[in-house]
Amino acid sequence: MYLKKVSGPRAVTLSDGTIMTRADLPPTKTRRWVASRKASVVRGVVYGLISQDEALKRYGLSEEEFMEWVKAVTEHGEDALKATSLQKYRQL
Repeated sequence: MYLKKVSGPRAVTLSDGTIMTRADLPPTKTRRWVASRKASVVRGVVYGLISQDEALKRYGLSEEEFMEWVKAVTEHGEDALKATSLQKYRQL
């Protein structure tokens, strides 16, 4: 079996004990960003699975957009990434 050479770890252990691999990240051509996909990218960067620069390039995100995701998850949890909850959490 051939393993593609990648920089960084192939898998990381999250704080709840689950293992996250690169296969758990959203596809690179993702156009519809639901809360769970945003959260998986944030977790991947925070736990060191991929670098922030790699995530920005891979998904075509701006640094400001990604930092808003991180701030939302940090302050209010994954629910803050839902488009329907965006106004509620921005007002706090």
